[in-house]
Amino acid sequence: MKFAIIGTNASTLIGFRKDLIKSLSSQGHDILAFAIDYTKEQENTVKNLGAIPIKYKLSRSGLNPISDIKTLLQLTKLLKENKPDIVFSYFSKPTILGTIAAYLAKTPRRIAMLEGLGFPFTQQPKKLKIKTRLIKIVQVLLYRISFSFLDNIIFLNHDAPKDLVEKYKLKVKKITILGGIGLNLNEYPYSKAPTDIIRFIFVGRLLAEKGIHEYVKASKIVKEKYPNTEFIVLGNLDKDNPGSLTKEELDNLISDGIIIHPGHVNNVQPWIANSSVFVLPSYREGIPRSTQEAMAMGRPIITTDAPGCRETVKDGVNGFLVPKFNAIALSDKMIHFIKNPDVINIMGAESNKIATSNYNVNIINENLIKVLTIK
Repeated sequence: MKFAIIGTNASTLIGFRKDLIKSLSSQGHDILAFAIDYTKEQENTVKNLGAIPIKYKLSRSGLNPISDIKTLLQLTKLLKENKPDIVFSYFSKPTILGTIAAYLAKTPRRIAMLEGLGFPFTQQPKKLKIKTRLIKIVQVLLYRISFSFLDNIIFLNHDAPKDLVEKYKLKVKKITILGGIGLNLNEYPYSKAPTDIIRFIFVGRLLAEKGIHEYVKASKIVKEKYPNTEFIVLGNLDKDNPGSLTKEELDNLISDGIIIHPGHVNNVQPWIANSSVFVLPSYREGIPRSTQEAMAMGRPIITTDAPGCRETVKDGVNGFLVPKFNAIALSDKMIHFIKNPDVINIMGAESNKIATSNYNVNIINENLIKVLTIK
């Protein structure tokens, strides 16, 4: 069979879909890998994985109907020319435009995956702005159209279909809960966490919905009582996002010695290995990849009792769940690990067990390929 996988950035496609592409290729399938920003090196990487890279144009965010119509027409043309048997789209805009294009191109089987619902569907401590609410209305309308053309829509957790499909009464033929996109566990080896100096680590974009503000506030609270504790932040600012930390705020946090910020790194493994506890106070996720990585490497988790986050933690077993928007509750759990360093590696071992059982990419991809191919 011939598969068309439609995503956004080439780096994300390679990072998150390489094992799926390799599995499909090893089974003798042909794969078309659609992305918007291939470099020559990335094209060669995708070819070596066993797929044909295809570049297309997409405005990833915002409401630009002319741009989106151009993308829809381009995708329809490319799908008609390449004649895949199955189109698999992931992320919001590819799910909408890729699915409609596949319908127009008469692709026999159409499947999409929403790993998360995105900012417009994420509960915030403050009321959503008018523009965000407008984007949400348009998004729901476009989901209503595109979902009707799908054979199956995949979500990672059980909250997402309730908050989208059920709440807005969208018609779908079938819903599948995948439970995480998984990891190549060999790339994230287990190790014991350092406990001589307790280091907390946050990995993600420095955005409000990722919980960066709560992480920073909690870090300040803990630093006052335990000044030797270290707080690492891996991730970049997003200047175009109103919920991002500002450069001035980030510079002050670094100069005041609150956080250590190497920025975005290509290899998170040594940073996780050198940390004691992983923290993600996010407001909503699919099943966060960064948390899966930390769990595989044997780190206890502090995360929120929020969709997609709560699935990664058995409270009190491999970490702790805290309420959203609550820096004080977050700091309390950080202090618990500082006062009880012996539990860090006990809980970390439990994280590794859960990751090994639930997030093995080979097992997950077997299930995903069944969803893609079995009618």
